[in-house]
Amino acid sequence: MRTDAWHTRVDCGREVGAGFLISPRRVLTCAHVIRFSETAQITVRFPGRADLGALAASVTVHGGWRGGATDPGDLAVLELERAVPVTPAAFAPPGAEGRGAELVAYGFPRGYDEGMVASYRALPGPLISGEWVQLEALTGHGQPLAGGFSGAAATLADGRVVGMVTAVAGGPDTRVGRMLPTEVLARHWGGLGELVPTDGHRPELRRRLYGLVRRAERAGLPYRPDQVYVDAVGEFGPPLPEGGFGSLERVAAYVQWEVDDPEAVARLADLLDRLLAAEPPAGPARAPEAPGSPGAPTPAEPPPDWSPIVVEIEHSGAGADQVTVEVFAYRDGHRRPVGARRLPRGGVRAYVQERIDEAFTQLAPGADELLTFVLPRDLLNEPVARWARGADDSTPLGCAHPLVVADRSRHRSGGHRHQLAKKWQQRDADGGTAPQRVACDTEERPPHLRLRLRAPEVVMAAYAIAPGAAGAHFEVGLLAPVPVLLWPRAGCPGPGHPGDCAGTAFLDRVAESVTGVPPAQLPRLLLDLRESAAATDEPDQHWAHDVQLMWDDPRCFPEPTACDHSPVA
Repeated sequence: MRTDAWHTRVDCGREVGAGFLISPRRVLTCAHVIRFSETAQITVRFPGRADLGALAASVTVHGGWRGGATDPGDLAVLELERAVPVTPAAFAPPGAEGRGAELVAYGFPRGYDEGMVASYRALPGPLISGEWVQLEALTGHGQPLAGGFSGAAATLADGRVVGMVTAVAGGPDTRVGRMLPTEVLARHWGGLGELVPTDGHRPELRRRLYGLVRRAERAGLPYRPDQVYVDAVGEFGPPLPEGGFGSLERVAAYVQWEVDDPEAVARLADLLDRLLAAEPPAGPARAPEAPGSPGAPTPAEPPPDWSPIVVEIEHSGAGADQVTVEVFAYRDGHRRPVGARRLPRGGVRAYVQERIDEAFTQLAPGADELLTFVLPRDLLNEPVARWARGADDSTPLGCAHPLVVADRSRHRSGGHRHQLAKKWQQRDADGGTAPQRVACDTEERPPHLRLRLRAPEVVMAAYAIAPGAAGAHFEVGLLAPVPVLLWPRAGCPGPGHPGDCAGTAFLDRVAESVTGVPPAQLPRLLLDLRESAAATDEPDQHWAHDVQLMWDDPRCFPEPTACDHSPVA
Protein backbone atom coordinates (compact mmCIF):
# COMPACT_ATOMS: atom_id res chain seq x y z
CA MET A 1 0.00 0.00 0.00
CA ARG A 2 1.25 3.47 -0.83
CA THR A 3 1.63 5.99 1.96
CA ASP A 4 -1.19 8.15 0.62
CA ALA A 5 -1.70 11.28 2.66
CA TRP A 6 -5.46 11.40 2.10
CA HIS A 7 -6.22 8.91 4.91
CA THR A 8 -7.65 10.66 7.97
CA ARG A 9 -8.35 10.06 11.64
CA VAL A 10 -11.70 11.43 12.82
CA ASP A 11 -12.39 12.23 16.49
CA CYS A 12 -15.80 13.21 17.86
CA GLY A 13 -16.03 13.13 21.64
CA ARG A 14 -15.23 9.58 22.76
CA GLU A 15 -15.69 8.20 19.25
CA VAL A 16 -12.62 7.55 17.08
CA GLY A 17 -12.87 6.51 13.48
CA ALA A 18 -11.26 6.90 10.10
CA GLY A 19 -12.08 8.76 6.93
CA PHE A 20 -10.63 9.79 3.59
CA LEU A 21 -10.28 13.05 1.71
CA ILE A 22 -12.43 13.33 -1.43
CA SER A 23 -11.85 17.03 -2.23
CA PRO A 24 -9.59 19.73 -0.78
CA ARG A 25 -12.12 20.41 2.01
CA ARG A 26 -14.30 17.29 2.17
CA VAL A 27 -13.81 14.04 4.09
CA LEU A 28 -16.01 10.94 3.85
CA THR A 29 -16.60 8.90 7.02
CA CYS A 30 -19.32 6.88 8.79
CA ALA A 31 -22.31 8.66 10.25
CA HIS A 32 -22.00 6.68 13.50
CA VAL A 33 -18.48 8.03 14.04
CA ILE A 34 -19.87 11.57 14.33
CA ARG A 35 -23.10 10.67 16.15
CA PHE A 36 -22.17 12.96 19.06
CA SER A 37 -21.43 15.99 16.87
CA GLU A 38 -24.24 17.92 18.62
CA THR A 39 -22.28 17.97 21.85
CA ALA A 40 -18.67 17.34 20.81
CA GLN A 41 -16.40 19.00 18.27
CA ILE A 42 -15.28 17.01 15.25
CA THR A 43 -11.56 17.07 14.54
CA VAL A 44 -9.74 15.56 11.57
CA ARG A 45 -6.02 14.67 11.40
CA PHE A 46 -3.90 13.45 8.49
CA PRO A 47 -1.41 10.81 9.74
CA GLY A 48 0.66 11.24 6.57
CA ARG A 49 0.75 15.03 7.01
CA ALA A 50 1.32 15.67 10.70
CA ASP A 51 2.28 19.24 9.81
CA LEU A 52 -1.39 20.02 9.05
CA GLY A 53 -2.34 19.50 12.71
CA ALA A 54 -5.90 18.98 13.94
CA LEU A 55 -8.57 20.60 11.76
CA ALA A 56 -12.09 21.37 12.93
CA ALA A 57 -14.84 19.93 10.73
CA SER A 58 -18.60 20.11 10.41
CA VAL A 59 -21.21 17.77 8.91
CA THR A 60 -22.50 18.87 5.50
CA VAL A 61 -24.17 15.66 4.26
CA HIS A 62 -25.79 12.84 6.23
CA GLY A 63 -26.78 9.53 4.63
CA GLY A 64 -29.89 9.12 6.77
CA TRP A 65 -28.53 6.49 9.23
CA ARG A 66 -30.97 6.23 12.14
CA GLY A 67 -28.80 4.71 14.84
CA GLY A 68 -29.19 0.93 14.47
CA ALA A 69 -26.45 -1.53 13.51
CA THR A 70 -28.42 -2.64 10.44
CA ASP A 71 -29.83 0.75 9.43
CA PRO A 72 -28.81 1.92 5.95
CA GLY A 73 -27.11 5.17 5.02
CA ASP A 74 -24.20 5.04 7.47
CA LEU A 75 -22.13 7.76 5.84
CA ALA A 76 -21.42 11.42 6.43
CA VAL A 77 -19.51 14.09 4.54
CA LEU A 78 -17.42 16.47 6.65
CA GLU A 79 -16.25 19.91 5.59
CA LEU A 80 -12.87 20.98 6.95
CA GLU A 81 -12.29 24.46 8.33
CA ARG A 82 -9.90 25.11 5.45
CA ALA A 83 -8.72 23.45 2.25
CA VAL A 84 -5.66 21.20 2.60
CA PRO A 85 -2.77 20.76 0.12
CA VAL A 86 -3.36 17.01 -0.17
CA THR A 87 -4.33 15.10 -3.31
CA PRO A 88 -7.76 13.52 -2.65
CA ALA A 89 -8.42 9.78 -2.91
CA ALA A 90 -9.13 8.28 -6.34
CA PHE A 91 -11.92 5.76 -6.91
CA ALA A 92 -11.92 2.47 -8.84
CA PRO A 93 -14.90 1.54 -11.03
CA PRO A 94 -17.77 -0.21 -9.25
CA GLY A 95 -17.27 -3.94 -8.79
CA ALA A 96 -13.46 -3.84 -8.80
CA GLU A 97 -13.45 -5.37 -5.30
CA GLY A 98 -15.17 -8.53 -6.55
CA ARG A 99 -12.26 -9.84 -8.61
CA GLY A 100 -10.41 -11.57 -5.77
CA ALA A 101 -8.11 -8.63 -5.12
CA GLU A 102 -6.60 -7.87 -1.73
CA LEU A 103 -8.17 -4.87 0.00
CA VAL A 104 -6.46 -2.80 2.66
CA ALA A 105 -7.86 -0.38 5.22
CA TYR A 106 -6.10 2.21 7.37
CA GLY A 107 -7.73 2.52 10.80
CA PHE A 108 -7.08 3.62 14.35
CA PRO A 109 -7.68 0.78 16.84
CA ARG A 110 -7.24 1.49 20.55
CA GLY A 111 -3.59 1.99 21.45
CA TYR A 112 -2.46 2.89 17.93
CA ASP A 113 -3.03 6.61 17.52
CA GLU A 114 -0.76 6.65 14.47
CA GLY A 115 -2.93 3.99 12.80
CA MET A 116 -2.75 0.36 11.67
CA VAL A 117 -3.35 -1.42 8.36
CA ALA A 118 -5.72 -4.39 7.99
CA SER A 119 -5.80 -6.72 4.96
CA TYR A 120 -9.10 -8.22 3.77
CA ARG A 121 -10.95 -9.41 0.69
CA ALA A 122 -14.55 -8.98 -0.43
CA LEU A 123 -16.66 -12.14 -0.55
CA PRO A 124 -18.45 -12.72 -3.87
CA GLY A 125 -22.22 -12.83 -3.91
CA PRO A 126 -25.13 -10.45 -3.45
CA LEU A 127 -25.05 -7.37 -1.26
CA ILE A 128 -26.26 -8.03 2.27
CA SER A 129 -29.70 -6.42 2.51
CA GLY A 130 -28.82 -4.58 -0.69
CA GLU A 131 -26.38 -2.45 1.31
CA TRP A 132 -23.13 -4.14 2.39
CA VAL A 133 -20.30 -6.23 0.98
CA GLN A 134 -18.97 -8.80 3.46
CA LEU A 135 -15.26 -8.64 4.18
CA GLU A 136 -13.12 -11.60 5.26
CA ALA A 137 -9.52 -11.64 6.51
CA LEU A 138 -7.00 -13.09 4.08
CA THR A 139 -5.15 -14.86 6.93
CA GLY A 140 -5.83 -15.91 10.50
CA HIS A 141 -3.28 -13.49 11.90
CA GLY A 142 -2.50 -9.83 11.49
CA GLN A 143 -4.63 -6.84 12.41
CA PRO A 144 -8.37 -7.58 12.65
CA LEU A 145 -10.95 -4.94 11.89
CA ALA A 146 -11.85 -3.28 15.16
CA GLY A 147 -13.16 -0.09 16.65
CA GLY A 148 -11.36 2.77 14.94
CA PHE A 149 -11.62 1.35 11.41
CA SER A 150 -15.13 2.67 10.78
CA GLY A 151 -14.98 5.15 7.90
CA ALA A 152 -11.70 3.78 6.53
CA ALA A 153 -11.34 3.53 2.77
CA ALA A 154 -11.12 -0.02 1.46
CA THR A 155 -8.53 0.21 -1.30
CA LEU A 156 -6.92 -1.90 -3.98
CA ALA A 157 -3.15 -2.34 -3.97
CA ASP A 158 -2.78 0.72 -6.21
CA GLY A 159 -4.59 2.90 -3.67
CA ARG A 160 -7.88 3.34 -5.53
CA VAL A 161 -10.96 3.25 -3.29
CA VAL A 162 -13.65 0.59 -3.75
CA GLY A 163 -15.68 1.18 -0.60
CA MET A 164 -15.78 2.28 3.04
CA VAL A 165 -15.50 0.04 6.11
CA THR A 166 -18.56 0.38 8.35
CA ALA A 167 -18.67 -2.53 10.82
CA VAL A 168 -17.09 -5.64 12.30
CA ALA A 169 -19.03 -8.77 13.24
CA GLY A 170 -18.68 -10.52 16.60
CA GLY A 171 -15.93 -10.12 19.22
CA PRO A 172 -12.56 -8.38 19.11
CA ASP A 173 -10.80 -11.32 17.42
CA THR A 174 -13.40 -11.68 14.69
CA ARG A 175 -11.97 -11.37 11.21
CA VAL A 176 -15.17 -10.58 9.36
CA GLY A 177 -16.51 -7.15 8.59
CA ARG A 178 -18.62 -5.11 6.21
CA MET A 179 -18.13 -2.24 3.84
CA LEU A 180 -20.34 0.02 1.78
CA PRO A 181 -19.19 -0.29 -1.87
CA THR A 182 -18.93 2.87 -3.92
CA GLU A 183 -22.22 2.34 -5.75
CA VAL A 184 -24.08 2.19 -2.43
CA LEU A 185 -22.22 5.23 -1.10
CA ALA A 186 -23.33 7.10 -4.22
CA ARG A 187 -26.90 5.94 -3.68
CA HIS A 188 -26.96 7.65 -0.29
CA TRP A 189 -25.05 10.72 -1.47
CA GLY A 190 -25.49 11.57 -5.12
CA GLY A 191 -22.53 13.98 -5.11
CA LEU A 192 -20.15 11.02 -5.09
CA GLY A 193 -21.25 10.09 -8.61
CA GLU A 194 -19.10 12.85 -10.06
CA LEU A 195 -15.97 11.27 -8.53
CA VAL A 196 -16.46 7.58 -9.33
CA PRO A 197 -15.73 6.30 -12.85
CA THR A 198 -18.56 4.29 -14.40
CA ASP A 199 -18.60 2.30 -17.61
CA GLY A 200 -19.67 4.26 -20.67
CA HIS A 201 -19.55 7.67 -18.98
CA ARG A 202 -16.59 9.85 -19.83
CA PRO A 203 -15.16 11.98 -16.99
CA GLU A 204 -16.00 15.21 -18.82
CA LEU A 205 -19.63 14.06 -19.23
CA ARG A 206 -19.93 13.29 -15.51
CA ARG A 207 -18.45 16.68 -14.63
CA ARG A 208 -20.84 18.41 -17.03
CA LEU A 209 -23.88 16.59 -15.59
CA TYR A 210 -23.15 17.37 -11.96
CA GLY A 211 -22.18 20.94 -12.77
CA LEU A 212 -25.58 21.41 -14.42
CA VAL A 213 -27.27 19.79 -11.40
CA ARG A 214 -25.65 22.31 -9.07
CA ARG A 215 -26.65 25.20 -11.33
CA ALA A 216 -30.23 23.93 -11.55
CA GLU A 217 -30.55 23.55 -7.79
CA ARG A 218 -29.19 27.05 -7.21
CA ALA A 219 -31.57 28.45 -9.81
CA GLY A 220 -34.55 26.73 -8.17
CA LEU A 221 -36.07 25.38 -11.36
CA PRO A 222 -39.82 24.77 -10.85
CA TYR A 223 -39.62 21.18 -12.08
CA ARG A 224 -40.03 18.21 -9.78
CA PRO A 225 -37.06 15.79 -9.82
CA ASP A 226 -39.45 12.95 -10.68
CA GLN A 227 -40.63 14.86 -13.74
CA VAL A 228 -37.04 15.50 -14.86
CA TYR A 229 -36.18 11.79 -14.50
CA VAL A 230 -39.16 10.63 -16.57
CA ASP A 231 -38.39 13.16 -19.31
CA ALA A 232 -34.70 12.13 -19.36
CA VAL A 233 -35.19 8.35 -19.66
CA GLY A 234 -38.12 8.62 -22.08
CA GLU A 235 -41.34 6.65 -22.28
CA PHE A 236 -39.50 3.38 -22.88
CA GLY A 237 -36.99 3.89 -20.08
CA PRO A 238 -37.05 2.35 -16.60
CA PRO A 239 -40.08 3.35 -14.52
CA LEU A 240 -39.82 5.82 -11.69
CA PRO A 241 -38.44 3.95 -8.64
CA GLU A 242 -40.69 3.57 -5.62
CA GLY A 243 -40.65 6.72 -3.52
CA GLY A 244 -39.31 8.88 -6.35
CA PHE A 245 -36.52 11.39 -5.87
CA GLY A 246 -35.98 14.17 -3.39
CA SER A 247 -33.43 16.15 -5.42
CA LEU A 248 -31.90 16.50 -8.86
CA GLU A 249 -28.62 15.18 -7.45
CA ARG A 250 -30.36 11.90 -6.60
CA VAL A 251 -31.80 11.77 -10.11
CA ALA A 252 -28.31 12.17 -11.59
CA ALA A 253 -26.84 9.44 -9.37
CA TYR A 254 -29.68 7.03 -10.18
CA VAL A 255 -29.36 7.59 -13.92
CA GLN A 256 -25.58 7.13 -13.73
CA TRP A 257 -25.64 3.99 -11.60
CA GLU A 258 -28.96 2.25 -12.16
CA VAL A 259 -30.17 3.03 -15.69
CA ASP A 260 -28.77 0.54 -18.19
CA ASP A 261 -28.60 2.97 -21.08
CA PRO A 262 -25.23 4.57 -21.95
CA GLU A 263 -26.99 7.58 -23.48
CA ALA A 264 -29.18 8.36 -20.46
CA VAL A 265 -26.57 10.50 -18.69
CA ALA A 266 -26.04 12.64 -21.79
CA ARG A 267 -29.82 13.00 -22.27
CA LEU A 268 -30.24 14.12 -18.67
CA ALA A 269 -27.43 16.67 -19.02
CA ASP A 270 -28.90 18.01 -22.27
CA LEU A 271 -32.35 18.27 -20.65
CA LEU A 272 -31.00 20.27 -17.71
CA ASP A 273 -29.10 22.50 -20.12
CA ARG A 274 -32.33 23.24 -22.01
CA LEU A 275 -34.31 23.90 -18.83
CA LEU A 276 -31.68 26.31 -17.57
CA ALA A 277 -31.62 28.14 -20.89
CA ALA A 278 -35.41 28.36 -21.19
CA GLU A 279 -37.26 31.59 -20.50
CA PRO A 280 -39.61 31.48 -17.48
CA PRO A 281 -43.21 30.79 -18.50
CA ALA A 282 -45.23 33.88 -19.19
CA GLY A 283 -47.95 34.91 -16.76
CA PRO A 284 -51.61 35.23 -17.75
CA ALA A 285 -52.27 37.51 -20.70
CA ARG A 286 -53.16 41.03 -19.67
CA ALA A 287 -54.07 44.13 -21.63
CA PRO A 288 -51.20 46.61 -21.98
CA GLU A 289 -51.40 49.47 -19.51
CA ALA A 290 -49.51 52.68 -19.24
CA PRO A 291 -46.67 52.65 -16.73
CA GLY A 292 -47.80 54.18 -13.45
CA SER A 293 -51.51 53.62 -14.16
CA PRO A 294 -53.53 52.12 -11.26
CA GLY A 295 -53.74 48.71 -12.88
CA ALA A 296 -50.15 48.48 -14.07
CA PRO A 297 -48.16 45.62 -12.53
CA THR A 298 -45.42 46.48 -10.09
CA PRO A 299 -42.02 45.74 -11.61
CA ALA A 300 -40.59 42.60 -10.03
CA GLU A 301 -37.51 42.87 -7.87
CA PRO A 302 -35.03 40.00 -7.91
CA PRO A 303 -35.90 37.71 -4.97
CA PRO A 304 -33.36 37.58 -2.15
CA ASP A 305 -30.95 34.67 -2.25
CA TRP A 306 -32.09 33.36 1.12
CA SER A 307 -29.92 31.00 3.19
CA PRO A 308 -32.50 29.24 5.37
CA ILE A 309 -31.99 27.97 8.89
CA VAL A 310 -34.77 25.42 9.33
CA VAL A 311 -36.24 24.23 12.62
CA GLU A 312 -38.48 21.18 12.08
CA ILE A 313 -40.73 20.17 14.97
CA GLU A 314 -43.00 17.14 14.96
CA HIS A 315 -44.84 15.04 17.50
CA SER A 316 -42.56 12.15 18.43
CA GLY A 317 -45.22 9.53 19.19
CA ALA A 318 -43.54 8.89 22.56
CA GLY A 319 -46.12 10.86 24.51
CA ALA A 320 -48.30 13.93 24.23
CA ASP A 321 -45.55 16.11 25.71
CA GLN A 322 -42.72 14.75 23.56
CA VAL A 323 -41.61 16.27 20.24
CA THR A 324 -38.70 15.69 17.88
CA VAL A 325 -36.71 18.77 16.91
CA GLU A 326 -34.29 18.89 13.97
CA VAL A 327 -32.27 21.95 12.95
CA PHE A 328 -30.60 22.41 9.56
CA ALA A 329 -28.70 25.15 7.75
CA TYR A 330 -28.67 25.55 3.97
CA ARG A 331 -25.52 26.52 2.09
CA ASP A 332 -24.81 26.26 -1.65
CA GLY A 333 -28.10 24.42 -2.15
CA HIS A 334 -27.22 21.68 0.35
CA ARG A 335 -28.78 21.04 3.73
CA ARG A 336 -26.36 20.71 6.65
CA PRO A 337 -27.59 19.02 9.83
CA VAL A 338 -26.96 21.03 12.98
CA GLY A 339 -28.79 19.03 15.65
CA ALA A 340 -31.64 16.61 16.32
CA ARG A 341 -33.21 15.59 19.62
CA ARG A 342 -36.42 14.31 21.19
CA LEU A 343 -37.52 16.69 23.94
CA PRO A 344 -40.42 17.53 26.21
CA ARG A 345 -42.27 20.59 24.93
CA GLY A 346 -40.86 22.68 27.75
CA GLY A 347 -37.27 22.08 26.62
CA VAL A 348 -37.73 23.00 22.97
CA ARG A 349 -37.12 26.74 23.21
CA ALA A 350 -33.72 26.54 24.93
CA TYR A 351 -32.55 23.78 22.59
CA VAL A 352 -33.64 25.73 19.50
CA GLN A 353 -31.91 28.90 20.72
CA GLU A 354 -28.59 27.05 21.01
CA ARG A 355 -28.88 25.22 17.70
CA ILE A 356 -29.91 28.34 15.75
CA ASP A 357 -26.86 30.16 17.06
CA GLU A 358 -24.72 27.19 15.97
CA ALA A 359 -26.44 27.06 12.57
CA PHE A 360 -25.21 30.56 11.74
CA THR A 361 -21.65 29.17 11.62
CA GLN A 362 -22.74 26.99 8.68
CA LEU A 363 -23.94 29.87 6.49
CA ALA A 364 -21.77 31.52 3.87
CA PRO A 365 -20.28 34.87 4.97
CA GLY A 366 -22.70 37.68 4.24
CA ALA A 367 -25.61 35.34 3.47
CA ASP A 368 -29.19 36.55 4.05
CA GLU A 369 -30.49 34.27 6.78
CA LEU A 370 -34.13 33.15 6.89
CA LEU A 371 -35.37 31.42 10.04
CA THR A 372 -38.03 28.89 9.03
CA PHE A 373 -40.05 26.96 11.60
CA VAL A 374 -41.63 23.90 9.96
CA LEU A 375 -44.45 22.97 12.34
CA PRO A 376 -47.25 20.42 12.58
CA ARG A 377 -50.61 21.94 11.83
CA ASP A 378 -51.76 22.15 15.45
CA LEU A 379 -48.64 24.19 16.36
CA LEU A 380 -48.73 26.72 13.51
CA ASN A 381 -49.85 29.45 15.90
CA GLU A 382 -46.90 28.97 18.28
CA PRO A 383 -45.34 32.38 19.14
CA VAL A 384 -41.92 31.45 17.70
CA ALA A 385 -41.29 35.01 16.50
CA ARG A 386 -41.51 36.15 20.14
CA TRP A 387 -39.05 33.58 21.50
CA ALA A 388 -35.97 35.24 22.91
CA ARG A 389 -32.86 35.13 20.77
CA GLY A 390 -30.89 33.43 23.55
CA ALA A 391 -30.46 32.96 27.28
CA ASP A 392 -28.50 36.22 27.47
CA ASP A 393 -30.34 38.13 24.74
CA SER A 394 -34.03 38.93 25.17
CA THR A 395 -34.43 40.29 21.63
CA PRO A 396 -37.34 38.38 20.01
CA LEU A 397 -36.21 36.14 17.17
CA GLY A 398 -38.74 37.84 14.89
CA CYS A 399 -37.13 41.22 15.60
CA ALA A 400 -33.59 39.93 15.04
CA HIS A 401 -33.98 37.96 11.82
CA PRO A 402 -36.47 37.40 8.99
CA LEU A 403 -38.69 34.63 10.40
CA VAL A 404 -41.47 32.60 8.82
CA VAL A 405 -43.41 29.41 9.56
CA ALA A 406 -44.42 26.53 7.26
CA ASP A 407 -46.92 23.70 7.55
CA ARG A 408 -44.98 20.44 7.92
CA SER A 409 -47.36 18.30 5.84
CA ARG A 410 -47.41 20.78 2.98
CA HIS A 411 -43.63 21.35 3.24
CA ARG A 412 -43.07 17.62 2.57
CA SER A 413 -45.75 17.08 -0.10
CA GLY A 414 -44.39 16.69 -3.63
CA GLY A 415 -47.70 17.75 -5.17
CA HIS A 416 -47.96 20.92 -3.13
CA ARG A 417 -44.30 21.81 -3.70
CA HIS A 418 -44.84 21.52 -7.46
CA GLN A 419 -47.89 23.80 -7.37
CA LEU A 420 -46.20 26.32 -5.11
CA ALA A 421 -43.08 26.48 -7.30
CA LYS A 422 -45.23 27.30 -10.34
CA LYS A 423 -46.92 30.16 -8.52
CA TRP A 424 -43.60 31.55 -7.28
CA GLN A 425 -42.14 31.54 -10.76
CA GLN A 426 -45.11 33.46 -12.10
CA ARG A 427 -44.96 36.04 -9.31
CA ASP A 428 -41.23 36.57 -9.86
CA ALA A 429 -42.21 37.86 -13.28
CA ASP A 430 -45.35 39.78 -12.24
CA GLY A 431 -44.25 41.48 -9.02
CA GLY A 432 -46.46 42.26 -6.02
CA THR A 433 -50.21 41.87 -5.56
CA ALA A 434 -52.93 42.51 -2.98
CA PRO A 435 -53.77 39.83 -0.41
CA GLN A 436 -57.06 37.94 -0.57
CA ARG A 437 -59.07 38.77 2.57
CA VAL A 438 -60.80 36.17 4.75
CA ALA A 439 -62.88 37.94 7.40
CA CYS A 440 -63.70 36.52 10.83
CA ASP A 441 -67.45 36.56 10.08
CA THR A 442 -67.20 35.32 6.50
CA GLU A 443 -70.18 33.42 5.19
CA GLU A 444 -68.26 32.27 2.14
CA ARG A 445 -68.50 28.51 1.73
CA PRO A 446 -65.10 26.73 1.78
CA PRO A 447 -65.54 25.39 -1.80
CA HIS A 448 -66.06 28.93 -3.08
CA LEU A 449 -63.05 30.20 -1.11
CA ARG A 450 -60.98 27.38 -2.62
CA LEU A 451 -61.99 28.50 -6.10
CA ARG A 452 -61.01 32.09 -5.26
CA LEU A 453 -57.64 31.15 -3.79
CA ARG A 454 -56.69 28.74 -6.56
CA ALA A 455 -56.70 31.51 -9.18
CA PRO A 456 -53.25 31.68 -10.85
CA GLU A 457 -52.64 35.26 -9.77
CA VAL A 458 -53.31 34.61 -6.05
CA VAL A 459 -50.17 34.19 -3.96
CA MET A 460 -51.24 35.72 -0.66
CA ALA A 461 -54.19 35.45 1.73
CA ALA A 462 -54.75 37.35 4.98
CA TYR A 463 -56.98 35.94 7.72
CA ALA A 464 -58.66 38.04 10.40
CA ILE A 465 -58.37 35.25 12.98
CA ALA A 466 -55.92 32.52 13.98
CA PRO A 467 -55.96 29.05 12.34
CA GLY A 468 -57.84 27.33 15.16
CA ALA A 469 -60.74 29.80 14.95
CA ALA A 470 -60.71 29.95 11.14
CA GLY A 471 -61.16 26.17 10.91
CA ALA A 472 -62.02 24.89 7.44
CA HIS A 473 -61.40 28.28 5.85
CA PHE A 474 -57.77 28.21 6.99
CA GLU A 475 -57.32 24.63 5.76
CA VAL A 476 -58.51 25.77 2.33
CA GLY A 477 -55.65 28.27 2.24
CA LEU A 478 -53.16 25.54 3.11
CA LEU A 479 -54.43 23.08 0.53
CA ALA A 480 -55.21 25.48 -2.33
CA PRO A 481 -52.16 25.98 -1.92
CA VAL A 482 -51.45 29.68 -1.36
CA PRO A 483 -47.71 30.45 -0.96
CA VAL A 484 -48.17 33.22 1.63
CA LEU A 485 -50.65 33.31 4.54
CA LEU A 486 -50.80 35.98 7.27
CA TRP A 487 -52.90 36.08 10.43
CA PRO A 488 -52.92 37.65 13.91
CA ARG A 489 -51.96 35.16 16.59
CA ALA A 490 -54.44 36.78 18.98
CA GLY A 491 -57.03 39.53 18.83
CA CYS A 492 -60.34 38.93 17.10
CA PRO A 493 -62.04 36.01 18.91
CA GLY A 494 -64.12 34.97 15.90
CA PRO A 495 -67.58 35.57 14.44
CA GLY A 496 -70.34 37.06 16.55
CA HIS A 497 -68.20 39.16 18.92
CA PRO A 498 -69.44 42.55 20.18
CA GLY A 499 -67.86 45.92 19.38
CA ASP A 500 -65.36 46.87 16.72
CA CYS A 501 -63.74 44.01 14.85
CA ALA A 502 -59.99 43.84 15.50
CA GLY A 503 -59.74 41.33 12.66
CA THR A 504 -61.10 43.79 10.11
CA ALA A 505 -58.65 46.43 11.31
CA PHE A 506 -55.87 43.88 10.96
CA LEU A 507 -56.88 43.09 7.37
CA ASP A 508 -56.96 46.79 6.51
CA ARG A 509 -53.45 47.37 7.89
CA VAL A 510 -52.11 44.27 6.14
CA ALA A 511 -53.51 45.48 2.81
CA GLU A 512 -51.90 48.92 3.31
CA SER A 513 -48.53 47.40 4.14
CA VAL A 514 -48.08 44.50 1.73
CA THR A 515 -50.02 45.35 -1.43
CA GLY A 516 -47.56 45.71 -4.28
CA VAL A 517 -44.67 44.20 -2.34
CA PRO A 518 -43.06 41.29 -4.20
CA PRO A 519 -43.85 38.16 -2.15
CA ALA A 520 -40.15 37.22 -2.06
CA GLN A 521 -39.52 40.40 -0.02
CA LEU A 522 -42.18 39.73 2.64
CA PRO A 523 -39.93 38.08 5.26
CA ARG A 524 -37.74 41.19 5.28
CA LEU A 525 -40.79 43.49 5.41
CA LEU A 526 -42.26 41.59 8.37
CA LEU A 527 -38.95 41.90 10.19
CA ASP A 528 -39.13 45.68 9.75
CA LEU A 529 -42.77 45.77 10.90
CA ARG A 530 -42.06 43.70 14.01
CA GLU A 531 -39.13 45.95 14.89
CA SER A 532 -41.33 49.04 14.43
CA ALA A 533 -44.02 47.53 16.66
CA ALA A 534 -41.49 46.70 19.39
CA ALA A 535 -40.19 50.29 19.31
CA THR A 536 -43.59 51.87 20.06
CA ASP A 537 -44.71 52.93 23.54
CA GLU A 538 -47.44 50.28 23.53
CA PRO A 539 -46.10 47.44 21.39
CA ASP A 540 -48.96 45.12 22.34
CA GLN A 541 -51.38 47.53 20.63
CA HIS A 542 -49.51 47.57 17.30
CA TRP A 543 -51.21 45.47 14.62
CA ALA A 544 -47.92 43.78 13.58
CA HIS A 545 -46.84 42.92 17.13
CA ASP A 546 -48.16 39.37 16.92
CA VAL A 547 -48.54 38.70 13.20
CA GLN A 548 -47.67 35.21 11.97
CA LEU A 549 -46.29 34.82 8.43
CA MET A 550 -46.46 31.49 6.63
CA TRP A 551 -44.16 31.81 3.63
CA ASP A 552 -43.59 28.77 1.40
CA ASP A 553 -41.06 28.91 -1.47
CA PRO A 554 -39.92 25.32 -2.24
CA ARG A 555 -36.99 26.67 -4.28
CA CYS A 556 -35.31 27.73 -1.02
CA PHE A 557 -35.31 24.15 0.28
CA PRO A 558 -33.90 21.96 -2.53
CA GLU A 559 -32.61 19.12 -0.34
CA PRO A 560 -34.76 16.10 0.60
CA THR A 561 -35.69 15.53 4.20
CA ALA A 562 -33.49 13.06 6.10
CA CYS A 563 -33.02 11.85 9.61
CA ASP A 564 -29.83 12.89 11.32
CA HIS A 565 -28.84 10.34 13.94
CA SER A 566 -26.11 7.31 13.67
CA PRO A 567 -22.25 0.50 14.46
CA VAL A 568 -18.64 0.49 15.52
CA ALA A 569 -16.34 3.43 15.74
